[in-house]
Amino acid sequence: MTERIGVCSWSLQPKDPAELIAQLTGLKIPRVLLAMSPMVQDPATWGEAIGELRSAGIEVLSGMFTPIGEDYSTLESIRQTGGVVPDETWEENLAVATGIAKIVEREGIEMMMFHAGFVPHDRTAPGYVTLGDRLTVLADLFADAGCELLLETGQETADDLLTFLDAVNHPNIGVNFDPANMILYGKGDPIDAITKLVDMTGQVHIKDATATTTPGEWGAEVPSGQGQVDWTRFFAVLDDAGYDGSLMIEREAGDDRPGDIAIARDLITAHLSGTNTNATQSQEGA
Repeated sequence: MTERIGVCSWSLQPKDPAELIAQLTGLKIPRVLLAMSPMVQDPATWGEAIGELRSAGIEVLSGMFTPIGEDYSTLESIRQTGGVVPDETWEENLAVATGIAKIVEREGIEMMMFHAGFVPHDRTAPGYVTLGDRLTVLADLFADAGCELLLETGQETADDLLTFLDAVNHPNIGVNFDPANMILYGKGDPIDAITKLVDMTGQVHIKDATATTTPGEWGAEVPSGQGQVDWTRFFAVLDDAGYDGSLMIEREAGDDRPGDIAIARDLITAHLSGTNTNATQSQEGA
């Protein structure tokens, strides 16, 4: 059962594949969701990363495409720069995605996730159709490479995402569900959201957060089990839906990321073994 547990490579902030291998080995988690944009943008360092990881006994379960120019300083800055929404970076992002698609086809990577950018709530808003058209281009690109494209949740409500995906209507687009992002962006209860999106979910992030008390500002990411995600109910929704895909640990804050990843690993292991997954969770504000 633990073969479903992996780590998002960027969480460990490795400077090269060798450091990533050492970190994953130390955590005893030989599976990874690999940030693949560096393989195209910095091939001297990362170009052979998949082969190096596999030689070390580490399985690459999926990949991530990081759009160029994203600024996560504030909610407003990422709204303006996130994903493939900005016109000024679209061609360059398409070029990077094309390079990644060649790699995933060669290496047999079957899932690729990324943040598409903020989906407008109003279907008549400027950019709604353009974003859908760009996602169709990317979905076709990765479909030709034998790879499913997954949109990470959080920058819109579950209902808005469902409406958007229905409008795009592409068979190669699914969901990478991140429960903490729903809280961080203030886009709804993660249990309600996963209930609505689980049938489209191809991959799950294990990450936790607490909501902001100041509208317009970020919530706070915290170690898994110490935030407002009700993990018992979250895993119950996945189990009831028959979800048997990967559970990818992501940690993008804190001073001890390996330690926090180990906490998340133990939380998942407790669930998979049938023990209480919420034993250390704070219920405050849940």
